[in-house]
Parts: sequence; structure tokens; C-alpha cells
Amino acid sequence: MAKRRAAGSCCCPRAPMKEDNARFCLLAGLILLYLLCGAAIFSALEHPFELRARLLWKQQLDNFTRRYRVNLGALHTLLRQYEEANGAGIRVDALRPRWDFSGAFYFVGTVVSTIGFGMTTPATIAGKIFLIFYGLIGCAATILFFNLFLERIITMLAYIMRWCHERRLRCAGVGVVSSREESSGEEDSLEGWKPSVYYVMLILGIASVVIACSASTLYSSMENWSYVDSLYFCFVAFSTIGFGDLVSSQRQQYESQEAYRFGNCLFILMGVCCIYSLFNVISIVIKQTLNWILGKLRRQLRQLAHFRPKRIKRNAVQPISSHHRYTDGSVETVCDSETDAGALAEVQVGRRLSGEMISVNEFMVSNKVSLALLQKQLSETAHQGPRQSYSHQNGFSGGVGALGIMNNRLQETSVDR
Repeated sequence: MAKRRAAGSCCCPRAPMKEDNARFCLLAGLILLYLLCGAAIFSALEHPFELRARLLWKQQLDNFTRRYRVNLGALHTLLRQYEEANGAGIRVDALRPRWDFSGAFYFVGTVVSTIGFGMTTPATIAGKIFLIFYGLIGCAATILFFNLFLERIITMLAYIMRWCHERRLRCAGVGVVSSREESSGEEDSLEGWKPSVYYVMLILGIASVVIACSASTLYSSMENWSYVDSLYFCFVAFSTIGFGDLVSSQRQQYESQEAYRFGNCLFILMGVCCIYSLFNVISIVIKQTLNWILGKLRRQLRQLAHFRPKRIKRNAVQPISSHHRYTDGSVETVCDSETDAGALAEVQVGRRLSGEMISVNEFMVSNKVSLALLQKQLSETAHQGPRQSYSHQNGFSGGVGALGIMNNRLQETSVDR
């Protein structure tokens, strides 16, 4: 028994591990399917535009070389040099300096927030090495800040929900605990007011939409972008994707430049906090959805296994439920019901009538069952008197063993009729 308990205690942690592995595999498969669908959609949307752009660029190069009689190889060399200068921050239009203090502060902000627009990158070896260690600590600290921001949001919502409940009780004339007499248990009292994950997701979603719409209004007026491009930039920046095709606050001069740069940093900070927290909450919802899918699959598999017809092997004996009773050092085997024994006898008699061979195990088990029934009948006769027999009434002869069980079945059937 101790060995069984030890084995059971060792096997218990395997069930959560199997569930986690199943959830991981299901999530990996869904993500792969999501990537394939996204690749197909973006390829259908963007590939024709890419082909047209390539054709247009080729036509422009041919027209330029024909018109100005420029060697095409020399022109390609000049364009490659411009690409290198563009990586260092040099543009055709006048832009703000990349590596003055304000530009460097904007760069480190995009590094620690993991946005990484890519319009500014270190070009020196010392700068690249320093970026590795700087980003390692800065990104970890910023992620911790985002998690604490989500905790503060949940705590604030709990305070608001409790305050609304207490105000409702005051309006209804019900007494409330006066001025937080139990100040030490104030944090514990918030445990019952933790908002639902769906409620938090709704609040963060609304806040993210409000911030993105307000920032898009600012960017469309200051950067001369369309409102759709401004919304696109807000999502790319707030979600820390950071493609770098559109970057705010890059021109050399703006109207109300200082106010605009402050508003830009504030919008990006609030947007990144809200979107990151929203992603965390959505991941919880996705995990709950995966658990629901796994539960549905398990129930379906159980139903299929329950309704699947059992295959009976030839020359095999089905197990018969029995228990052992120890009396005066002897072992007495008693069948739990005569139904199992009768069923076994009917199967065996049917096989014999059909000419099918039975195994030695069947023969031994049938003899054990017959002996158990004989012992039970003798015990009932000794303590309660003889059992009522239908043999003389219906003309069936009694017996012991499988044949006797079959005769009893026939007697009961005739009596019922």
C-alpha cells in the first residue's frame, strides 16, 4: 500500500505537466496557422503594389539615363552610397540632428521601450557594444514598469468599484464602516473587489483607443500625415513593433516645437503602457480560451470512447467481480452477483453449441464460479432455509455449475411468462 501511495504521489504532478504541454502544443499550432493566414493575406494585398513599384522605378532609371546620358553603373554606385548615408541619418530633406542630446534621448527611449524605429542606429563599435549592455538592463526595467503599471490599474479599479458600492449603500441608508477603522486590513478588503479580466480588458481597450485617436489628431496636424497613417503609426509605436517607415518629431522645425515634442513623448509613454497591459490581459483571455478548447476536446474524446463498441476476443474470459472473505484462516470466494456468472455460463454454453473451442482459463473460471455458487446455496440453506425452487413446478431439473445456472434462467423466464 505504501508503494502505491508513493507511486501515486509521484504521478500526480504529471497531470498538470501534460495539460501544460497540451496547451503549449495547441497554442504553437494556432500561432503557426495565424502566421500562415497573415502571410497569405499580406502577400495578396502588398505583392501587386511591390511589382508595380519595381516596374515604375525601372522606368524612371531608364528615362533618367537616356535623358541625361548617365552611365547606369555609375548611377547605381551613387545610389548605394546614398543608402549608406541614409543609414547614418543623412536625408535629402533637412532633418533634426540625430546625436545631439535631444536626439540621443529620443533614441534611448525607443531602445528601452523596445520600439526601435530604426531611423537612428549606432555606427561606431563602442556604441554598438554599449547598446548591448544598456538595452539589457533598460528593457528589463521597462518591462517591470509596465507590469507594475498594470497592477496599479487593477488596484485603482478595485478602489473605484468599492467606492461605488459604499456610495450605493449610503444612498440606500445602510451603514458602512466609518472612516476605515480597520486600516491595517484595507489591502485585504480589496481582495473581494478585484475586477474581472474582461472588465480590465474593456477599460484598457477604451483607454488605448482614446489615446490613439487623440495622438492621431496631433500627428495629422503637425506631421502632415493622413489620419489613417497617423492611426497606423500610433499602433506600430504603442505596440513596440516600430517599423520605422513613419517616425514622429523628425523634422528640423515645428510650430510650438517644444510643446509638440513633450506631447509626443507623453502620448508614446501612455500608449505603450496601455497597449502592453492590454496585451497581457488578452493573453490571459487566450489562455482561458485554450483551456475551454482542451476541455471540449477531452469531453468529445470521452464520449467517443464511451460509445465505441468493445471488441471481445476469442477464447478470452471477461473479468468477474468478486471479493475474498477470510474466515478461520480459510479463504471463501463469493460472487457479488449471479448475473455475471449467468452471463458467463450463457456465453460458454453458446460457444459449446456453436462448436467453438474454449480455453483452459474459461474452464477453470467456470468451475470456480460453480463452486462459489454451491457454497452460497449451502450457506443460505443452513441459515435461512432452502431457496424456493421452480424445478418441480415447471419440469426443469436442477443442477450445479454452468448448466444449473442456465436451468435457473430458463425457470425464471417461464415463471415470468
